[in-house]
Parts: sequence; C-alpha cells; structure tokens
Amino acid sequence: MAESARFWNKVALRYAKQPIKDQAVYNKKLAMTQAYFKPEMQLLELGCGTGSTAILHAPHVNHIHAVDISSDMLDIAQHKVTEQGIQNISFECTAVAKVKLQSETYDGVLALSLLHLLEDKEATICKVYETLKPGGVFITSTVCLGDNMKFIKFIAPIGRFFGFFPLLKVFKASQLEKALIDAGFAIEKNWQPGKNKAVFIIARKPL
Repeated sequence: MAESARFWNKVALRYAKQPIKDQAVYNKKLAMTQAYFKPEMQLLELGCGTGSTAILHAPHVNHIHAVDISSDMLDIAQHKVTEQGIQNISFECTAVAKVKLQSETYDGVLALSLLHLLEDKEATICKVYETLKPGGVFITSTVCLGDNMKFIKFIAPIGRFFGFFPLLKVFKASQLEKALIDAGFAIEKNWQPGKNKAVFIIARKPL
C-alpha cells in the first residue's frame, strides 16, 4: 500500500495536467451517472484522484466523501474545491482496503479507473455492497486488460519493479461482471465505447 501511495504521489502533478483522452466518452459517462442522482444522495468515491469528477458531480447530490491513497493527489483536489468554493465534498487519505465504512450508509459509490489497480477487487466489491443502502448504485469504469492485452501481465510486474507502473491486475470484463453478480448486485448498464476502452458498469443493490 505504501508502494502504491509513493507511485501516485510521484505522478500527481503530471496526472493533474493530463487532458481527458476522450472527452465525448467522459461526458457520456458523466451524463449516465448523473441520471441516477438525486439532490438528497450521499455518495462515496473511491480512488478520487485530483477530484475532477467529484467536483462535476457535487452540484447534483447532497454530499460526496472522496477517498484516495495519494496525499499529493488530494492536496490538488482540496485546492480546486477551496478555489471553487465547493462545500459538499470531503476528502480522506487512505487505501481502499483500509477505509472504514458503516453498513447501508451511502446511496451511491463510484470507483472510476480503480478496480484494476487493487490487489483484491472482489473484497472491495463486497465492501461496497455492504456500505450501500438497499437500492443504492455502484458505478465503475474499469480497464479489463484480460480481454485484449493479456501480455501486460508479463510486462506490468517488471514496470512496477522499476517504478514505471502501479499495481495492475489483469482480468476480463466477464470476470468483473461475475464478481459484481456474485456479490449480490444487479447490473443495469454495461457499456464499452470501443475496443481496449474501459468498461462502464452501473450495478444496483436490490431493495
């Protein structure tokens, strides 16, 4: 976990300056997500990075608690929130595995570009299920490297050893879907905008 924090702290400034790779796809994901929002909703965002997506969602919900392992990422996020006068986002610096969550607390949980960076995605999915209220939604965008880039599982450990890559887990979209269903979720939307693109899933905890 300390290794992951060091990696993301090291790249935080460069990450913050990177433009969005596909603005049209990003905008569609925002719209699909916000269609589920209500003004009274309490959201949790895991792996919030520099806070850009949380800031765009903030006007549509009551509160967002945003978590990231990188203190440098969160410094950038906090600066943006303060500068823009946003009052309904709080930040917490911790690893996903160490986040303390109460049962049936949140109306929605976001994990965007995150699950493939975790040691145990299944444990995280189960943790999210537990913290969601009945009827709550889990919204994910996940790079499923096992579908088209299986070779990365041989390259990634070398890149990680030299500090070029973070932890990367290789799995297929079908394996991600199975993990969500096994945890108890019902998948309502499953969208992949193109080959090698992240899989965008909206899953609901049954009432």
